[in-house]
Order: sequence, then C-alpha cells, then structure tokens
Amino acid sequence: MMTPEEEAEFKRRQKSRNLVVGGILLFLAILFYVITIARM
Repeated sequence: MMTPEEEAEFKRRQKSRNLVVGGILLFLAILFYVITIARM
C-alpha cells in the first residue's frame, strides 16, 4: 500500500504527464491544420 503522500505525488505526476501529452497532441493537430491550409 502507498501512503497518502505517495499517492498524491503519483497523481500529481500523472496529471503533469497528461498535460504534456495533451500539449503535444494539440501542437500536432494545429501543425497538421496549418499544413493542410498552406497546401491549398
């Protein structure tokens, strides 16, 4: 079992990683969108 402190740290780390992954996905989506418009 994890202590409450470890559990909070784990949740926080997971949240920051989710933000990084979300940011990358958003960046790729915008990049794809820009490239599509630029080719037209």
